[in-house]
Amino acid sequence: MLAGGAASLAAGCSRPDENSIAQAGRKELPYVDMPEGLLPGVPQHYATALPLAGYGRGVVVTAFEGRPTKVEGNPRHPASLGGTDVFAQAEVLSLYDPDRSQAVRADGEISDWAAFESAFRTRLAQHAKDTDGGLRLLTGRISSPTLLDQIAKLKAAIPDLRWHVYEPTEGEEGEAARAVYGEALRLRPRLRDADTLVAFGADPLGPGPDQVASARALADRRRRDRASARLYSAESALTLTGAAADCRITAHPDAVEAMLVALAAELGAPITRPELSADAVEFLAAAARDLKARPERSLVLVGPAMSQASQALAVWINDRLGAPVDVFAPLPREFEAETLAALAEALRGGEVRTLVILDCDPVATAPGDLGFVDLMQRAPFRVHCGLYFDETAATSTWHAPTPHPLESWGDIASPDGAVTIVQPLIRPLRPSYSAHKLLALMAGEPEQDDHDRLRAAWRARWGADGFDARWRKALLDGVVEDVAPEIVSRPKAKLPNWTAPAQPSGFAVVYAPDPSVFDGRFANNAWLQECPQPFSKAVWGNAIEMAIEDARRLDIREGHEVEIVAEGRRLYGPMRLANGLAPGVLKLTLGYGRTGAGRIGNGLGVNAAVLRASASPWITRGAALSRVGADGRLSPAVAGLYALPGEARKLAPALALGASLPPPTQRPSFNAPPPTPPGDPYAWAMSIDTDVCIGCNACVVACQSENNVPSIGPDQIRMGRDMHWLRVDVYDHATASNPRPVFQPVPCMHCETAPCEPVCPVEASVHDHEGLNVQVYNRCVGTRFCESNCPYKVRRFNFLGYADGQEYGDLGDPLVKAANNPDVSVRARGVMEKCTYCVQRISVARRLAERETRFIAEGEVVTACQAACPTRAIQFGNLADPQSAVSRLRRDSRHYALLEELHTRPRTTYLARVVNADHEPGSKS
Repeated sequence: MLAGGAASLAAGCSRPDENSIAQAGRKELPYVDMPEGLLPGVPQHYATALPLAGYGRGVVVTAFEGRPTKVEGNPRHPASLGGTDVFAQAEVLSLYDPDRSQAVRADGEISDWAAFESAFRTRLAQHAKDTDGGLRLLTGRISSPTLLDQIAKLKAAIPDLRWHVYEPTEGEEGEAARAVYGEALRLRPRLRDADTLVAFGADPLGPGPDQVASARALADRRRRDRASARLYSAESALTLTGAAADCRITAHPDAVEAMLVALAAELGAPITRPELSADAVEFLAAAARDLKARPERSLVLVGPAMSQASQALAVWINDRLGAPVDVFAPLPREFEAETLAALAEALRGGEVRTLVILDCDPVATAPGDLGFVDLMQRAPFRVHCGLYFDETAATSTWHAPTPHPLESWGDIASPDGAVTIVQPLIRPLRPSYSAHKLLALMAGEPEQDDHDRLRAAWRARWGADGFDARWRKALLDGVVEDVAPEIVSRPKAKLPNWTAPAQPSGFAVVYAPDPSVFDGRFANNAWLQECPQPFSKAVWGNAIEMAIEDARRLDIREGHEVEIVAEGRRLYGPMRLANGLAPGVLKLTLGYGRTGAGRIGNGLGVNAAVLRASASPWITRGAALSRVGADGRLSPAVAGLYALPGEARKLAPALALGASLPPPTQRPSFNAPPPTPPGDPYAWAMSIDTDVCIGCNACVVACQSENNVPSIGPDQIRMGRDMHWLRVDVYDHATASNPRPVFQPVPCMHCETAPCEPVCPVEASVHDHEGLNVQVYNRCVGTRFCESNCPYKVRRFNFLGYADGQEYGDLGDPLVKAANNPDVSVRARGVMEKCTYCVQRISVARRLAERETRFIAEGEVVTACQAACPTRAIQFGNLADPQSAVSRLRRDSRHYALLEELHTRPRTTYLARVVNADHEPGSKS
């Protein structure tokens, strides 16, 4: 097995020469023919894009000798601006996943490519002259210009083809705009230009293709003028947007919808005002006052669980305000696709003879009311192309593996319309069939390399004049110039029809993409499975979440097995109590309950898709709940949401606008100049601004990827063990029913008077001359005295050989080890490890500066967590330089140190959270 894994990796360690420093005149260069400029141990960086829900996120990928090891955000890409999310950070591990599909299969049995192509061509020939729609193509959202061109040509070549699109985490676009403007315009709010943002069940800071851009826009707006930047959130379940809000209210979905209607009436809509609770009236009065004060710099957003009528009403409100919303023309008619529900209806009627599914898994993710697994088998010939042999592949006649995005040529657009040329970092590790190749096969086009097809497509758009230079620039920048969609003027708006939705008795079940596995496509990624949920800190699974008040009323305790029944569909699962969840509401995240994810992701959590309905995929009303067992095997958690009463709030302070912490003279003197040896120019330190930290966990996974931190599996987590070098604590300053969380990332504090150092009997924990608290692994004998003496609890112990897969065997596969960063040692059993401030990056910058006989410049050393943060909440630099960013932040009135009364003098310090609100809902009671 070891030899086989090593051989497959060696075969793939070839980098296409499109971006090589010296061109060699060939499409690919085997590693044995090393190109000029490629030095062993010296990383190379390439711009590309990674897909999520059909949209691209611009990234820069680091590779060592043709082996991708790290993903960073592309600062030149408007949708990332240098930041990333957890999913982009974990793509490297997915690339080397040994459970990825490895062969073409016929009825589940391994076959060969020639047999697949022959059978597929024969089948397609039967549709060449038909027009009854017997050939159906189902894909996820496609934003690739080249793929869209191919689909248009394919529809022209095969009149029998009908195209369907299904994204489990997306709703129908354009319908709300159609109700207001008369056409399905595409509307994109500009959060960076909004002083007042009011979210009704919306979560723009939550997981999704727009998370990085939205988080950066919010942070930049707050930094420009915190006094005028105010965020309101009315929601049924606690979200990252609600956590970041200055004013938040917990309400049932019906009450949230009523507040939106009342706001429209306040702004002049001839609608009867619904009755609201006293807290809702107070919340809405403050929000309406701010919206009216700066209407052209205000935005109203609604979530997908709101009715179509309410979403249209929000479009009207934004139009009435003159809100910062860009309006784009609808997509061309030939690119519009039908829905999954339309495909299900065609399958039910026996209209589909051949079904081709490209890179999506409807059997696992389709709403339960469709019964898609049974309907799909009514098509006599079924083809599935995907990264895994998943649930849909197991139901197909033929399955063909597709390449990973880091192995592929292509192009893709981001939600704002910016297009990136997707270039591979490594040759495919296994034989695969790309989307371009599949569509070309269906169209009967001659076989062509994806690289050549892509160049030909862009040459047709740009013309031959200056093409090569423009192509090279697009590859280098990671963004294609001058392809953003054109902004159009808004048509005259009309007030949409609005009727109050029915309010059946029972629970309302709301759904959300999972912050760790999204819609299930990352379920086999151990880094993401072990990444704690933002509030519950649960790992390795989801659960049915319930409000504490409801649990008391029904005598249900955390971990009890419960049953939900809605519209004849049933779901069983363990119960988890959640803060910030409205009474009468249950919450489920998508992506779990998988049976075809792989060895890592199978059998974890519950599949929320069972309860979803195609007509209303984000909320199920009238659900009944009952307890059916005492122990539902609740997924483990590494911590939780901590309540901070009274004096304890100094652990993670939250200040009113304009307030400041006590001056340093009244606190322990951690602001004194750091003790540095004479003549030493460096004193490394970190500052974290909790006012813009959204708790997205990108820093946690970035640290894991950069520093070869192992995953240890759910059983070890249940034993209280955790290996993350960085955690994000979350503290509540309000009440369980309406929390006001503060996120606090906690790496090693690198204390100047470190309690861990004097207790180590072998001097494995020591200080270096630049102030770093370093761990000498080959001295450590595992006494764990340092861990016991650390008040911040940031040290981790290798109880087992986690890096070798001793506890979680799948992670010891030699192919998985290819994701390791060669600049960082892999720790063995029996040693302590912790955050090092990415000392390997400091070392690289120091060597470069010494070669050039200069000091390390400000911003030259960027830690992995700092680079990943979409809001730039983390700053790292030289404290000995009074003009450095960390030095300036230490002089801020919001600056504090964690547990500063212990006089550990930490080098990692914080800026307090700011709450810009005139009141708190319910504060008068």
